[in-house]
Amino acid sequence: MSLASEFKEFAMKGSVIDLAVGVVIGAAFGKIVSSLVADVIMPPIGQLIGNVNFSDLALHIGTDPKGKDVLLKYGVFIQTVFEFIIIAFVLFMAIKGINRLKRQPPPTAPAVPPPPPREEVLLEEIRDLLKKKA
Repeated sequence: MSLASEFKEFAMKGSVIDLAVGVVIGAAFGKIVSSLVADVIMPPIGQLIGNVNFSDLALHIGTDPKGKDVLLKYGVFIQTVFEFIIIAFVLFMAIKGINRLKRQPPPTAPAVPPPPPREEVLLEEIRDLLKKKA
C-alpha cells in the first residue's frame, strides 16, 4: 500500500473528520466566549469596581533597549481566566446533559440456562438405568 493511499484512508476515517469539525466549532465557540467576556461581562464588572477597563490593567516593569515600555498585562490575564471558567462551565453542562441522555439498560434477570441436549438426557437415563441394575 502506497503512502498516499494509506494517508487517504486515514484522512477519510470518520473519527478524523469528526475531530476536524470539532476543532472548527471549538475555535468558533472560543471566539464567541472571548467576545462575551470582553464585550459583555467585563465592562459591567469594571463599572462596578470603579470604571476599570480590565484590558488596560498592566504593571510597568521597565523599558526595552528601544525605549518602549515593557508591561505586565495582568488585566488581559484576568479576562482569559473568565473565558476559561465560562468555557469549562459550558463543557461541564454539555457533558452532564449528554451523560443524562445516555440511559443505562434496565437490569436483566439472570438467564435460565438452556436445557441440555437430547442426547445428553438420554445418556443420563441410560446411566441411571445401568446403576439400578448393578
